[in-house]
Amino acid sequence: MPRKTTPRFPEAGLQFLSSLQRHNDREWFIPRKPVYEESVRAPMVELVEALGERFADFAPEVVASPRTSLYRIYRDTRFSKDKSPYKTHVAAVFPVRGIEKHNGAAFYFHISPTELLVGGGLYRPLPDELLALRLHIAGNHESLERIVANRSFRRLFGSVQGEQLTRVPRGFATNHPAANYLRYKQFLASRQLQAEQATTARFVDLLARSFETLHPLISFLNEPILARRKAKSVETALLR
Repeated sequence: MPRKTTPRFPEAGLQFLSSLQRHNDREWFIPRKPVYEESVRAPMVELVEALGERFADFAPEVVASPRTSLYRIYRDTRFSKDKSPYKTHVAAVFPVRGIEKHNGAAFYFHISPTELLVGGGLYRPLPDELLALRLHIAGNHESLERIVANRSFRRLFGSVQGEQLTRVPRGFATNHPAANYLRYKQFLASRQLQAEQATTARFVDLLARSFETLHPLISFLNEPILARRKAKSVETALLR
């Protein structure tokens, strides 16, 4: 059934996050948790569900569900010097079926009081899968070049970003045509916008258009990772 209204992130949600920046403690948050649930979490649930409907048109393999996609507001402070208990932004991630939430390439967006960030990519690949991806790039660099040279990709995201090695990794020729990409340890693309754009009726369209433009890169990055997952599943089945 078509939605009667277009989801958006309310101005009250931005105001709550702004106040949380100034009062990041349990004494302030706990009595205002109902405001958080109504003005922050509930709109994010609606946005995730609306994006799931859009993904059916261009990325049906992508998971969009509140349980999987939404990040908790609570910070993990166990290994951090900053003991502030709450995040001052809200975020959602959209992984591909068959790959763990934070291992493969995925779509992502977050909203803070001062920024809307939309993008995605491969943030923390496992070592063996990073090697598989580099081999994939080495053998298919023309495809990667076409993706990042696409006019829409360049207009929205500019170029691929992420942490890099200072030199081409061992096992690859230093003069390889894809040497620049082989140095990457992360493969990210993002666009930074004004937070207020999340409060407009065009917000879901903005997200869907951005993710559709990013989809070829996400698919390219996940291809060798999914192939490894499939090969491991076959090997496990044969050993039973």
